[in-house]
Amino acid sequence: MRESQPRESGAQAILEKYDRESQFRLNLGKWGLIVTFLGVYLTVFHLYTGYFGVLPSQKQGAIHLGTALGLIFLLFPAKKGMQKHQKTVPWYDIILAFLAMYISYHKVIFLDSILQSRITGYHPFDMILSIVGILLVLEATRRTVGLPIVIVAGITILYTIFGKYIPTQLLSHPGFSIDRIATNLWYQESGVFGTPIQISSKFIFLFLFFGVMLVHTKIGAFFNDLAFSLTGRYTGGTAKAAVSASALQGMVSGSSVGNTVASGSFTIPMMKKAGFKPEFAAATEASASTGGQIMPPLMGAAAFIMMEYLGVDFSTIMLAALVPAMLYFTGIFIGTHFEAKKRGIVGLPKEALPNFKKLMLRNGYMLLPLIVIVGTIMIGFTPQRAAIIGIVSAYLISLIRKESRLSLKQTIYVLEEGARVALPVIAAVATAGIIAGVVSITGLGAKFATGIIALSGGILPFALMLTMVACIILGMGLPTTANYVVTATVAAPALINTFGLEPIAVHMFVFYFGIVADITPPVCLAAYAGAGIAKANPFRTGLNAVKLAIAAFIIPYIFIYDPILLLVDVTIPHFVLAVVTAFLGMLAVSSAMIGFFVSNSRIWERVLLMLGGLLMIHPEVYSNVAGFLLMAIVWLLQRNRKNGEVSQRAAV
Repeated sequence: MRESQPRESGAQAILEKYDRESQFRLNLGKWGLIVTFLGVYLTVFHLYTGYFGVLPSQKQGAIHLGTALGLIFLLFPAKKGMQKHQKTVPWYDIILAFLAMYISYHKVIFLDSILQSRITGYHPFDMILSIVGILLVLEATRRTVGLPIVIVAGITILYTIFGKYIPTQLLSHPGFSIDRIATNLWYQESGVFGTPIQISSKFIFLFLFFGVMLVHTKIGAFFNDLAFSLTGRYTGGTAKAAVSASALQGMVSGSSVGNTVASGSFTIPMMKKAGFKPEFAAATEASASTGGQIMPPLMGAAAFIMMEYLGVDFSTIMLAALVPAMLYFTGIFIGTHFEAKKRGIVGLPKEALPNFKKLMLRNGYMLLPLIVIVGTIMIGFTPQRAAIIGIVSAYLISLIRKESRLSLKQTIYVLEEGARVALPVIAAVATAGIIAGVVSITGLGAKFATGIIALSGGILPFALMLTMVACIILGMGLPTTANYVVTATVAAPALINTFGLEPIAVHMFVFYFGIVADITPPVCLAAYAGAGIAKANPFRTGLNAVKLAIAAFIIPYIFIYDPILLLVDVTIPHFVLAVVTAFLGMLAVSSAMIGFFVSNSRIWERVLLMLGGLLMIHPEVYSNVAGFLLMAIVWLLQRNRKNGEVSQRAAV
């Protein structure tokens, strides 16, 4: 117990340093009851509408956003670190909280007259409310997510106002008045209350709460034990268990930094103790935790917005994401194996590991909510209904054991926490809606498409590379959901319409590269968080994370050229061949990145392995054969060299 307390304290400090979502007030004074009431109300509201049917989209979104804004101003201080010194909520945040709720609920109460104003013209009071509402959304986003996304939104708003003064014809537009911009972004369906916030109010909140419910069934500890029981005894077992545990954790959580700290505070010290370098241990956890956002069934929040943009069922998104996610985690898993081989790191003794059979007999029931939610989605239930059934099943599961059984007080706490976890996502998607609204008003998307085509010369590989760079740069400042909304609004149509690419492949492409920004230097928050736990160099940790997560940089290009990995136009023989060769390709690529195959690889052998791996990942017969031959050549050379070294040592 004495050891766990410093670890928990250190993990919380790292979360507060790298994760804006964790920088909320703990000392609320008398306002604690108000926060609890609003949090419980927001969660119960979503449970009710999820089961009985949502309100009209504008009312649903206004209640969703307005209550969240009120909670944000009561919970999150104006400046980082102030929460440690404040004993209660300052007066100015109380005013902002209730002002934000009033402005949002005004839209609920007077929606009919507001809709009529679209024809007759908006009242000056409505214009004032819309301007203040947008400013409050931006400030709430700054507090919960950070400044970069607010800067991007601010630049887009300035672009809308002053676009007519831009000399370049490609970017110029007539310009719009402030009142027109504000009313469009606040009262129309293409701004703050556009698709992102509607999806957040219908689906995302419920699935985030489902994740909270699973955490309170102690499923995280079960996942760790399960991972160690399956992989702990093998070469580099601690690292393999960390990857497996993070893959399992990723099924119920979509936060890169949160996953890194939650799992890493336990796994990183074990990896270091086993013999892995601190930078590699931190990178393993960071890259695996980042993969949580591409791991079905939850996949973070962006997947639900993708569902709406593409007009497909969520089951289609889940199935499309399955093979790429498996390839991603396979690449990291293989990378840890080769690193362990290179350093002679063995597995843990069997007696030090949980017994798989006993573990499953005792705690296997904890997997039932995941099975339930996947099953209900696959048989055709709506995401809302599937989430409700999953939440109920998780609650019933919690009743089985005394240690996970929720009392009335704990139930209230879980309902409040469900709202608190969702606040940064709600703020981010509202601000992303502003950016998407500007794109719609100004036609910026078409201008961006023209720019991409001009810069790439109409050559697809160059266009993909430019889009990739844009996604990674945006991802360094924007959370994944907001990054996806922006790139799906601006970049994806350019690739789809200009080059005739498969829509789901393009959306997955921009989704993936938005995610890997969390582990790509120089701004790689998940890697920094892992480095903080490991006491390692952050930049080197980021470089190691990129090496381990190399699949995320390669696979999106593959499914652009042949979307069979996303189950598009799939035939069983073609699919089986594509999956098998892709996994073999990841084996070769991971080996090349680490520098070990059968033995330590020479530079030219690493080049051959990388080339062979890329050829095998590409789903085409001739390239697969060529890649396999290159891989086999390196394997034979290294095996013979290793046998020769063994013979020489034996002779000596």
